[in-house]
Amino acid sequence: MQVRSHSLGDIPRRSARRCPDKVAIVDGAVGLTFAEFDELVDRAAAALRDNGFAPGDRIALLARNCWQYAVLAFATARAAVVLVPINFMLTAEEIAYILDHSQVRGVIVEHDLIPVAAQAMTRGGMVTTKVVLTTGEQRTPAGWDDFALWLTTTTPAPDLTIDDDQLLRLMYTSGTESRPKGVMHSSRSLMANYVSSIVAGSMESDDVEIHSMPLYHCAQLDNFLATDIYLGATSIILPRPDPELVLRGIEAHSATNYFAPPTVWIALLRSPIFDQVDLSSLRKGYYGASAMPTEVLHEIRERLPNLALWNFYGQTEMAPLASAMGPDDQRDHAGAAGRPAINVETAIVDDTDHPVEPGTIGEIAHRGPHLMLGYLDDPVRTAEAFRGGWFHSGDLGYYDEFGLLRVVDRKKDMIKTGGENVASREVEEVLYRHPGVEEVAVFGIPHPVWVEAVVAAVVIRNGGTTDEHELIKHCRAHLAGFKTPKQVFFVDSLPKNPSGKLLKRDLRTRFGSEKPFHSPDASVPQ
Repeated sequence: MQVRSHSLGDIPRRSARRCPDKVAIVDGAVGLTFAEFDELVDRAAAALRDNGFAPGDRIALLARNCWQYAVLAFATARAAVVLVPINFMLTAEEIAYILDHSQVRGVIVEHDLIPVAAQAMTRGGMVTTKVVLTTGEQRTPAGWDDFALWLTTTTPAPDLTIDDDQLLRLMYTSGTESRPKGVMHSSRSLMANYVSSIVAGSMESDDVEIHSMPLYHCAQLDNFLATDIYLGATSIILPRPDPELVLRGIEAHSATNYFAPPTVWIALLRSPIFDQVDLSSLRKGYYGASAMPTEVLHEIRERLPNLALWNFYGQTEMAPLASAMGPDDQRDHAGAAGRPAINVETAIVDDTDHPVEPGTIGEIAHRGPHLMLGYLDDPVRTAEAFRGGWFHSGDLGYYDEFGLLRVVDRKKDMIKTGGENVASREVEEVLYRHPGVEEVAVFGIPHPVWVEAVVAAVVIRNGGTTDEHELIKHCRAHLAGFKTPKQVFFVDSLPKNPSGKLLKRDLRTRFGSEKPFHSPDASVPQ
């Protein structure tokens, strides 16, 4: 180890030296102090080496949230092994693609996910080491190692020099395209992101944070769990963002911090036990993955008046934080993405990659140490993303008169109807003002006259009543004719990926094939 080492694997040891007896992780009946956590990281790193993993080798992790996930996030880095987190909701075919593309030589799998992992391994990858996470009551299948036995090793942990730009993590995008991309992150990009997250989110060592979103996703893992370990804060790991589980977890642990996408915050507000549990300890709330509807922000403020809210905006390629908006700006500038994080520079550029004037919509572009090394084995996409000395996010936005970043839409989600551009988010904000609307997604589908028509998929609020004509009339009172939805589809739920992002492509596929277009408002003027 270099005397000036500052890498991902150093974090648990430093926190253990500062606060060895403080609780680091709580996962059900398991509680680990920082000293215990660091020792487990050491043992897991040693076990990786003992089982033949050399620096640069890759190992996949397929598991739900658990304390072992946190250990492995740091142990792999300490051993200079590349961690490849995999979404546990994927099919065997999708997992097989990642195993093959990432060229992992080992997998660590939660016991209940072995069937889908085994099926995936028959289709892709060259896996030679298979490790299972068990509860202690489950039997280890033949041909698999038990991670619990790995942690009994007595050999010392590897003592390695880790370069700042050495590949340590492969994060796969959530598949908004036909195939997910392998995003390569180094210790440098992750560490810079941790510093930015701590500064932007006013995070402190006395925080007690609930972690319920999937840890395979970079937001929960790298904006919140890793930063808590870095600071010496306490992390409460929950298996899933079930509203009752989260609310009771906040009460039971006197939690101070919680992160979730807007869809989960909405689910918390609608929970029948929301007003029954003691949430007085909760003082910091974070949201991201998509914009928080203004009406929901108002409701959170009314029902949790002592909660300070932050909006974290970013993407996997940024490790993932790009910008943040703190509580001081939430009231007067609801809907903004805030200002660039302390280690990030953000510009709005036109189609020729030149910066545009404030107030002008263009593509949001970033540069700084958070950025990925590139896309695995994809030099063409990497070069395109980094053209002109900026990382091109694929998001459209502008800087307003207050210097705040405003995200308008994804480039691919901008609706072009009758020669006019419509930002789906603007229409969604108007629909959220209607008392009968629980959730909404606005998107475009083919239209015989306008080429593309603005339509909406709506989930009706529990106990609410509304119909298509009423919602279209509501929009027409607040929007230009070409922005008003031509049709409204009522659905039980909106399709989302596990990080909470709306999957509008699924809605376009589902409703875009309806022929003929039978809008009650097909004649709305453009």
